[in-house]
Amino acid sequence: MNVILFDFDGTIVDSLDAGVLITNRLAAEFGFPPFDEEILAELKNLGSRAALKRSKIPVWKLPFLIRRFTQELNQEIPHLKLFPEMKETLLELKRQGNVLGIVSTNSVKNIQEFLRVQNLSSTFDVVSANYSLFGKSRLIQKIIRQQKLQPNQLYYVGDETRDIEAAKQSGVNSIAVTWGINSAEILLEQDPNFLVNHPKELLHLFIDKS
Repeated sequence: MNVILFDFDGTIVDSLDAGVLITNRLAAEFGFPPFDEEILAELKNLGSRAALKRSKIPVWKLPFLIRRFTQELNQEIPHLKLFPEMKETLLELKRQGNVLGIVSTNSVKNIQEFLRVQNLSSTFDVVSANYSLFGKSRLIQKIIRQQKLQPNQLYYVGDETRDIEAAKQSGVNSIAVTWGINSAEILLEQDPNFLVNHPKELLHLFIDKS
């Protein structure tokens, strides 16, 4: 049995534009400069920890910022879109008998509402989230314990270097995707188990593992 856990923002849902608008609205309140096109292009080629340093967001304010961000993003849920061919890929992975889940820094409320809007609620067996930017490994390990799984049964799919880091810390397989925040080059520097450039490539990856 394969257990495939997905990051949410930047992996399943294209929320970058909405996220930048919300982040820039909150910039003055939380004490960091707003993001412009130049900064966004620079962040794409930085690892998650270097990107956080470059953003100049005060680290101690980060959990409060993430909480506010997810609250404001809730208003955008009806307007957010899946990445092209993501829905078909998820449905086919589920049809093949894989167990699917989401591990995210977004809120469970937002994720479940988005899945409801997209008619994907029954596609995912577990949704786990917290407001810690680098806390995903704890969520993955909790799923391993609760479901009594072996780490090599799990795959974590994400678009950022911190997703690869979380997978490695949890002892699970990492799948990096290139359609989200980080560039293929910076993702490859973190040595993921797999790198995919299109959602449909996930089907080829798992067809021999079903």
